[in-house]
Amino acid sequence: MSLRGRAATGTTAGYPTGDPTDPTGTANPTGDPTDPTGTANPTGDPTGTANAVAPGPANAATGGPAAPLPLPAGYRLRFDPRCRRPRPEVLIGGSPLRVLRLSSPGAALIDSWAAGRPVGDDRAERALAGRLVDSGVAHPIPPAPTRRTHPSCAVVIPARDDQAGLRDTLQALSLRAPGIPIHVVDDGSSTPLTVADPGVELWRRPEPGGPAAARNVGWRAAVADGAEIVVFVDAGCVPGVGWLEPLLAHFSDPAVGAAAPRVACRRDPGTPARLACYELRHSPLDMGPNPASVRPGSAVAYVPTALLALRRTALEECGGFRESMRFGEDVDLVWRLHRAGWRVRYEPAATATHPSRRTYRAWVLQRFRYGTSAGPLARRHGRAVAPLAAQPWSIGAWALVAAGHPLLGAAVTAATAEALARRAKGDPVVAAELRRLAVTGTIGVGSATARALRRAWLPVAIPAGAATWRWCGRRTRLALLVTAVAVASGRPPGASADDRLVDAETGGCQPGGPEDRLLGLADDLAYQAGVWRGVLAERSLAALRPRFSDGPPHRRAPRPARARDALQRAGAFRRTRSVARPV
Repeated sequence: MSLRGRAATGTTAGYPTGDPTDPTGTANPTGDPTDPTGTANPTGDPTGTANAVAPGPANAATGGPAAPLPLPAGYRLRFDPRCRRPRPEVLIGGSPLRVLRLSSPGAALIDSWAAGRPVGDDRAERALAGRLVDSGVAHPIPPAPTRRTHPSCAVVIPARDDQAGLRDTLQALSLRAPGIPIHVVDDGSSTPLTVADPGVELWRRPEPGGPAAARNVGWRAAVADGAEIVVFVDAGCVPGVGWLEPLLAHFSDPAVGAAAPRVACRRDPGTPARLACYELRHSPLDMGPNPASVRPGSAVAYVPTALLALRRTALEECGGFRESMRFGEDVDLVWRLHRAGWRVRYEPAATATHPSRRTYRAWVLQRFRYGTSAGPLARRHGRAVAPLAAQPWSIGAWALVAAGHPLLGAAVTAATAEALARRAKGDPVVAAELRRLAVTGTIGVGSATARALRRAWLPVAIPAGAATWRWCGRRTRLALLVTAVAVASGRPPGASADDRLVDAETGGCQPGGPEDRLLGLADDLAYQAGVWRGVLAERSLAALRPRFSDGPPHRRAPRPARARDALQRAGAFRRTRSVARPV
């Protein structure tokens, strides 16, 4: 029986945010699934611990690597298309990028999985598959859920003063997920929302408390009704055809706490044409066409709650959304899930669309609000919010270039590449790959640094550049001018030209051109203004500090499993010294 109009209880905090945030602006500055440093993580650790596959988060108690989360038997693996195998026992890929040296049994397992064989019941095999999945080298293909294994789920829709958006979402759900229980939470709308379908439960909050408070009311109601999976959908978000099954399939892995689809921008008839074209290819909600493991430092560092499925036990363990956060509460929850040891999957085979902002003013205000989340997120998650992640020698090389000494910068890069290659212990293939990673990584740091300047550091960089201009010579001034032009004309990352999902929405809109670059600059400057607003409110510079360390941004909770010992016994990796520590 519907309980429409029931009063919703809960604390009141914040005000409506609209959409999730981009906390760093540099989660994937180049569109490539590598570490922003580009030097990646070529560990090549050939020990039996499987640390060759992923350096892994440290055990909070011992400082050692956390045990891998085994992948369930019966899963298949699809190796990331950007992975390479220059020879059978060397595999290069992942996010951050790494070089793996495999033993013969390990190479045979990789070959069998690439040929389509499912993961077997052997614990060591399942642990290795889990390492590959968590590191981004491979992506899981879960078995299709059956009626017996299909988890019960419910939809939660938080909304405030958006009757039209709520109507669009409910219509799409009635067509593409008929019969699914739906809980709508009216977050203190000035004109109370109405629902025509008597099967939809409507909860009302007497005062607006923000999306976090509304979602918490909704998921607790859904769980009380027996839902094992709670799917959050924003009002106005329209799920695509066949959106639910790919998400639910991931929950057959008991380690998966959340799964998210691809959320593309949808052209709104009232949006200016040029702004709509920009949003379609540069929406902060669109994480791209490639599946990924969601975690800080990955190709997909966060996923929005515009549409997000979460396991009941994961929500209960983390306590739901932080109602004290006005913005970024969804990013905070995803990162807390990762820290607690849950897997979070991004599955672009499931799709949805979200309407674009209708005016330039609303669009700029949205980006500004996104930026304000960086300060609160940095207080809670530290270096995961760093605007730039790079190694000191890469930054030093570019600093020399900016100072007018490009040859010295190239020499630093060459010396770094050669020092890294020596860790290959005479293996010419691995040595060549390590040199390539060092060079391409340092090149990638240039674009990442320019983006960090545009989105975080201009209030510091402009006075520093002006002071340097006054005292430097002609060559340094020329280098500063080139740097300023490169920063100002940089283009934000966006969808590729052959992205079919985006092309279906663009309606012939052509990307690129000076308008795109101007909008990109306005996008970054609005976000940066929000970052500084959040930094001042928090009275902390944590959101502005770059990250120069080797370790992962987050430490995952230790797991008691003995998968490392099982991998050693199976001999999946050679028992020799590490080729290279994380770079």
